[in-house]
Amino acid sequence: MQLQEILYSQGFGTRRVCAGLIQQGLVQVYMPDSALAPVTIAQAATEFVADGLRFKVQGVEWQYFEKAYLVLHKPAGTECSQKPSTYPSIYTLLPSPLRLRPQKAAVQGVQAVGRLDQDTTGMLLLTDDGKFIHRMSSPKHHVPKVYEVTVKHALDERQVQKLLAGVVLDDDPAPVRAAACEAVSEFHLRLTLTEGKYHQVKRMLAAVGNRVEGLHRSRIGGVALPADLAPGQWRWLSAEELVAVQAKE
Repeated sequence: MQLQEILYSQGFGTRRVCAGLIQQGLVQVYMPDSALAPVTIAQAATEFVADGLRFKVQGVEWQYFEKAYLVLHKPAGTECSQKPSTYPSIYTLLPSPLRLRPQKAAVQGVQAVGRLDQDTTGMLLLTDDGKFIHRMSSPKHHVPKVYEVTVKHALDERQVQKLLAGVVLDDDPAPVRAAACEAVSEFHLRLTLTEGKYHQVKRMLAAVGNRVEGLHRSRIGGVALPADLAPGQWRWLSAEELVAVQAKE
């Protein structure tokens, strides 16, 4: 693939902009099977094997990925929206190329896989793979999501058993059950869900006579939020994590 096409596919601008970056000497490529410093490439049409190619654009390290799969530690006070109403968008936490990766759809760049409320923190996946978003969002797929819930009133066994047995929410007569539920401490509940309804955790806790004071998603599928990922930080998912994060119950 031509270098200008590689840059374009990774979100560095139009083909003309990408060609300009290369011609200005702002792109360096790590040659395959070489531990040496990257080499400045000045010809936009220079061809490389794209898969796994590492390069620098204006001094910043990048690697080619056909599709982007990211994990973000969502901080409080952010919205999972391209057009936020009150709080800053989570997308402002990402570098420009990830927001501009070309898509066939109207919206460019990576998109959040589901949403977390503005006051909810924790693990959020983002990708430009529409099939992955659909698969992970489908209630048929039953990917477990673990939430750490801080509650207002002291927990008791009755509340835990009700959440496991199922509670009825006001928009659906079918009971909604927790896949797992554990009172970690008097005011800390660990709740596992395999479906995602609007404000589901808050509504489930309200249904058993309690109230959510804090909500944090700590795990999706077989992958926990990385301990070294601070609020507001992101990183690529590894190939192993990409498989594990889709693990069902």
